[in-house]
Amino acid sequence: MRIGFDAKRAAQNATGLGNYSRFVIRILKNHFPEDEQVLYVPNPKKTQHLDKAASNTEPRFPQGIWQRLRSIWRVWGVTSDLKRDRIDLFHGLSNELPLNIRKAGCRSVVTIHDLIFLHYPKYYHLIDRKIYDFKFRLACRNADRVIAVSEFTKREIMKYYGTPEAKIDVVYQGCDPAFAAPVSKEKLDDVALRYSLPRQFILYVGSIEERKNLMLVAKAIASRPSAFSHKIVAVGKRTPYVDEIRQYLEANGIADRILFFHKVPFADLPSFYRLADAFVYPSRIEGFGIPMLEAISSGLPAIGCTGSCLEEAGGPHCIYVDPDDVQAMSAALCRVVSDKELRETMIREGYKYARNFTDEVLAGKVHETYSSILQA
Repeated sequence: MRIGFDAKRAAQNATGLGNYSRFVIRILKNHFPEDEQVLYVPNPKKTQHLDKAASNTEPRFPQGIWQRLRSIWRVWGVTSDLKRDRIDLFHGLSNELPLNIRKAGCRSVVTIHDLIFLHYPKYYHLIDRKIYDFKFRLACRNADRVIAVSEFTKREIMKYYGTPEAKIDVVYQGCDPAFAAPVSKEKLDDVALRYSLPRQFILYVGSIEERKNLMLVAKAIASRPSAFSHKIVAVGKRTPYVDEIRQYLEANGIADRILFFHKVPFADLPSFYRLADAFVYPSRIEGFGIPMLEAISSGLPAIGCTGSCLEEAGGPHCIYVDPDDVQAMSAALCRVVSDKELRETMIREGYKYARNFTDEVLAGKVHETYSSILQA
């Protein structure tokens, strides 16, 4: 099988869609080495992340006039290259396909990660919503099959775009193997010292923005500030929402209870998980919720919120609360650090659940989708 990938995000994005793109490329190359991979990258000067996924693959860049029209090449001109390269199947890894994919002479599949911009439009600018809606809707219509990263996202695709259920395959995303791997004591000590981490803390990982709902944790602490001594360590991209949380903490006399860390390199991130006593992810809505999987893979009892797909990422033995229930979050934070028997069960069952997301399992599921398209 000769597979083409939209590799813009794999080449340029350090997190999110970039991680997913590199993940798919890597696991398929490792578990189905007989397949040929061709990576279509719009900008040869922006390939800083490609080496993490692209060993023994064939990169393709715009040629001729398309070198000055890279964005248009990705959504239109690349179809000529797909024909020339005799691609059997093209995979749009980040919610979109070339607009004229049906003229490319190959079959196609698109991965849809989430439709949060439709579910919660207030978090997005109008022009961005319009562009996303046009691209995502057309991709779902034109693709031979659609991969949804969760059952929740599948239901969203069916609801908003009317895509037939039979056309959608749910294939979860895994997390980097580094989160399940042991971390040396020397590395843990180094990270704890460099970041001055508290001896006891509950970890949060993710962009610190309104949708991620970290304010719920701040309010939970404020409701019972003496209930437990653990601090919250929040690791993620800074947005103005950080200032909103800080102001709330200061107003309630608990300014030191949440510590913020931005631009933490990936090499240090597994150590944060290993040093923590528990994990909390109060997001209102996700396409899948990778940090929950990272947490249980690292051996952490985890708390998430109901309403989207976090139960799929964390499994049945994590704790889930309503994203607006301050008292339930406060109780969960206390239980997860104080109830030894509960912690042991959550850790043990979390490890078991994480086995559903191994590279081998997920590579097999992606490849099943490819085969079903080519055999149809």
